[in-house]
Amino acid sequence: MRLVHINLLQPGMKLGKRIFSEEGLVLLSEDVELTSRLIGRLKDLGIGYVYIQDAATEDIIVPDMLQEETKRRALVEIKQQFQHMSGFKSKNQITHFGKALSGVMNSILEDIGGQKEAMIMLMDMNSSDFDLYTHSLNVCVYTLVLGVASGYTRQQLMEIGLGALLHDIGKTQISSDILHKPSRLSDEEYKIIQQHTTYGHRILKDEPGIPLLAAHCALQHHERIDGSGYPLGLKGNEIHEYAKWIALADSYDAMTTNRVYRQALLPHQAVEVLYTGSGTLYEQWMLEKFRDCVAIYPVGISVKLSTGEVGVVAAIQPRVPQRPLIRVIKDAEGQVLSAPYEINLATQLSVMITGVEGAEDTAILPKQEQLHS
Repeated sequence: MRLVHINLLQPGMKLGKRIFSEEGLVLLSEDVELTSRLIGRLKDLGIGYVYIQDAATEDIIVPDMLQEETKRRALVEIKQQFQHMSGFKSKNQITHFGKALSGVMNSILEDIGGQKEAMIMLMDMNSSDFDLYTHSLNVCVYTLVLGVASGYTRQQLMEIGLGALLHDIGKTQISSDILHKPSRLSDEEYKIIQQHTTYGHRILKDEPGIPLLAAHCALQHHERIDGSGYPLGLKGNEIHEYAKWIALADSYDAMTTNRVYRQALLPHQAVEVLYTGSGTLYEQWMLEKFRDCVAIYPVGISVKLSTGEVGVVAAIQPRVPQRPLIRVIKDAEGQVLSAPYEINLATQLSVMITGVEGAEDTAILPKQEQLHS
């Protein structure tokens, strides 16, 4: 299986993974043969990449961070609880949800803990658009990987995990017209959406079964260490460490997810953008830990090498995730090889990844988009 840019799709190719809508519905199932009409439809939806079946890469397995049942259950529970709160202004109207979401957290932790060396892999490379429920789950999973890598205890992982899962719960109090606006926000709309942090804190601070630190995560996940964030303009150590991790995961997921006004960035591009905020928006040591936990070139993606050849990422090597195992499928002249072979970039240090096949360079996102996600 390999991950192919939308511009490189050809009629007759077969999907290797399902494609989901923003509501979590299956748009196309695996094994569907693509036609010109279907490819055009995918482009209209703004989808940048899809997994396809390929003889040269049929043994390459794209790992999932969560088991399908865990992910399904989590999304159902998140959607149910968030929709129930949508538009509620009175705390007394809200049904307690701590127990249900704690159960979801236990399942997520079991899935992540069951992996020998968990890494941040993209959760929804071929979804059609940004979705609050999926985003909340993605940020939770990414944050937990960072927590595990940081040596957090089980209790700390539950705290930061719930904080990440519920970091955007305050958006249930924001008008859907603003949340789903198909263009960039105006200054006035941006001020309105900033209120989701204080709404989230208000919802969570007295919620049974939800640690108080989760409420602080909701309040602080848009604070930045130079004081340029919101809602309080906190700086440096005034921001809780949990909220700093969630800020990274939140920004990363927002950038690597399709929006109606732009295509998703690839992981290596998103990490590059995050690094522009080193020492100002984000702690440098946290960025370094984050980089070491991210598979910046997802398994299955086609990459261009400094040799002129094109290969597919066959496996991520956790100790050196920036130097994956590559299966070369095209020579330097662009001819498909009859006998693909593999290069281990961890040992072949003279060979570099120079780009992703079919992808154009992406401009650095404006600071506002790094603060708003």
